Amino acid sequence: MIAQPHSDPDFTPSPARAHWFFRYKLYHIPFWIVYHYIWWVVALGNPVKVVEALFTTSVIKFLFYVIWQALAVYFNLYFLVPRYLEKGRYVPFLVFLLLTILATAALIVPGYYIVAWASGKTVEEFFGPGNGAFLQMMLGGPLSSTVAAMTFAMSIKLAKNWLQTQRRQQMLEKEKLETELNFLKYQFNPHFLFNSINSIFFLIHKNPDRASASLAKFSELLRHQLYECNDHQIPLSKEIAYLENFIELEKLRQNDSLEVVFEVQEQFEGQPGIAPFILMTFMENAFKHVSRHHEAPNWIRGDLQFDRTRLIFNLCNSISEEANTEVLHYGGIGLKNVRRRLDLIYPEKYKLDTWRDTDRFVVHFEVELETLVMTEMSQMSLNQVG
Repeated sequence: MIAQPHSDPDFTPSPARAHWFFRYKLYHIPFWIVYHYIWWVVALGNPVKVVEALFTTSVIKFLFYVIWQALAVYFNLYFLVPRYLEKGRYVPFLVFLLLTILATAALIVPGYYIVAWASGKTVEEFFGPGNGAFLQMMLGGPLSSTVAAMTFAMSIKLAKNWLQTQRRQQMLEKEKLETELNFLKYQFNPHFLFNSINSIFFLIHKNPDRASASLAKFSELLRHQLYECNDHQIPLSKEIAYLENFIELEKLRQNDSLEVVFEVQEQFEGQPGIAPFILMTFMENAFKHVSRHHEAPNWIRGDLQFDRTRLIFNLCNSISEEANTEVLHYGGIGLKNVRRRLDLIYPEKYKLDTWRDTDRFVVHFEVELETLVMTEMSQMSLNQVG
């Protein structure tokens, strides 16, 4: 695999390059200390008294609040939320969330007893009458403080996710327009149109049936680009049909020495949707950079499989020994932009590996797809186009 330098000005350094303080997220420690300091200031009404208390045995109770509530928050955000809330399992989420809050409040109470013991007093003597019962103490400050911490943390997390989603959506809109423009510029340039029409023209006298079929494929190709790829997601079956039409037209333009094999799994579960032009990027690159040997075989081989929700796409083509790194540039867009578009559309849901041997270039692409839900308006639009 050939490593690509990151020249994008918006590139974010990897955790390995980040400062150790941010790499290990140690900034969470001062955050929780400050948060609980503010909470105690609000409760006591005097910031000076809170500072003085932290230099006494009361710091033990303070640490019990900081440690147990931080663990409860991270357990909720990184386990309960993705496993239950994000998957629509609301009842189990609420049950486990309630149990987490009660358990956290119960674990904080021993801090009160330790503080009183370290001061040589009973709990009632140190914290006042009526504070000796375990359940009564748990339902007081520990419970309300834990609920506040959980609510505050979830609010931050949800706000952060919303901002990231909005930013990703804006970048996706911009990237989609740029990508479509680049593809249309390539596909609709006079050279492509002239060669395709010219090849069909010669077939009219040589093989009328094949010319008629090729013209139908050419028409389908143009219709897909003009009408059917305007949505963010299109049926996978249409993207495959577009690929097959493109392959047939390209084979008309190539000489007979090029062997093209593309196998597709015929049956899919449900109606998986995919962003338009994703697979087309790699196929166009294969035809553009395939070898032009006169005495050696020239070939393009690919296969597409679909396992439940995961699409697996493999493609490789023969290349010349003198081919340079230009083979990595997909249709004038570039590998960096292809990955960037995938990062926007399928964040953390795809895998893309490319490598080049002495005589071939290989692409392995996997992505998690979702079932496409077509609206009545979209269906009417497609029927009108058809």
